[in-house]
Amino acid sequence: MLELVQAFWESTGFSQLFSCDTVLFGVALPGELIMICISLVLFYLAIKKGFEPYLLIPIAAGMLLVNLPLAGLMDGPVGAQSGGLIYYLYQGVELGIYPPLIFLCIGAGTDFGPLLANPKSLLLGAAAQLGIYATFLGAIALGFTGPEAASIGIIGGADGPTALYLTSKLAPDLLSAVAIAAYSYMALVPVIQPPIIRALTTEGERRIRMTQPRKVNKTERVVFPIVVTLFTVLLLPSAATLIGMLMLGNLIRESGRVPFLVEALQNSLMYIISVLLGISVGAKASAAMFLRPETLGILCLGIIAFSMGTAGGVLLGKLMSKLDGGKTNPMIGAAGVSAVPMAARVVHVEGQKADSKNYLLMHAMGPNVAGVIGSAVAAGMLLLFFS
Repeated sequence: MLELVQAFWESTGFSQLFSCDTVLFGVALPGELIMICISLVLFYLAIKKGFEPYLLIPIAAGMLLVNLPLAGLMDGPVGAQSGGLIYYLYQGVELGIYPPLIFLCIGAGTDFGPLLANPKSLLLGAAAQLGIYATFLGAIALGFTGPEAASIGIIGGADGPTALYLTSKLAPDLLSAVAIAAYSYMALVPVIQPPIIRALTTEGERRIRMTQPRKVNKTERVVFPIVVTLFTVLLLPSAATLIGMLMLGNLIRESGRVPFLVEALQNSLMYIISVLLGISVGAKASAAMFLRPETLGILCLGIIAFSMGTAGGVLLGKLMSKLDGGKTNPMIGAAGVSAVPMAARVVHVEGQKADSKNYLLMHAMGPNVAGVIGSAVAAGMLLLFFS
């Protein structure tokens, strides 16, 4: 009887939950238990605090499921035995399928009107990519290879699908750390950006009211995605996948001919792919992959990249404000990171705190959508040099 009880106990996950089988800095730790606790913290941030629940809930779920001992949801097939469910879901990340589909959906839901109405927003989107290149150089200095440094640096673009796509091509071994960093920092935009914005701007600058942008006509809206695709892909063919899907989605939107398709892309497909992508990303955060010095270093470099991207946009915004006599609110530069529309909302909220009648959302959307293009172009450049 005792042997039966022992056999049953050993077949349960409880028997392995407290095993100290993960070594970090020479210390044996109960890795799965630690990762389960981290997943619960992410659930708390998503559900209780409302930090990007569409991202964090699937990520936390994947992290929780993959770290439950003996569940085997991420195990590959062995002989005639099939693999775990999440192993197959993850193939969409490994094969580079989910990120371009997300870009297709983002394009269908993106209004490039604010960018077309204020073309200089493109410069703010470009300035916010500073974090990518600066962190790339920092990672090189710390001993990472070129492809690894490129994968780490792209975190600064605050664009999860782009980070996943680039890393899956250049440094698949770093995918779990890069994915968790990129999506976590995207979700924490409302926490990370405000202190940087306030530190780099004065109260007077935050109160600057911007004039109503001009109305963009339909011809401009339809021509824009076609021209961007032609110019960008001819100049940088390695950016074709991301830019092509982004602009295809936008052309579908702006054509005005297929409203049901636009609705499906903006909602149904977007949410389905987001769930699959989030679970897959979280499932790469197993204790063995996540709790190691290299991963912790990537997380630190990621927050530096994101912070520098935010700072780069704000600083160029300050310069623009000086040059145009105070017509540009420098805060909109912070939206140049491509966390759409979270970064634009953060800028709007900060403007409202300084002046309750200051409406910056549409002005901030210009740099915000420019940042999406900028991060995709940056990924294309890094792919060109390191693939």
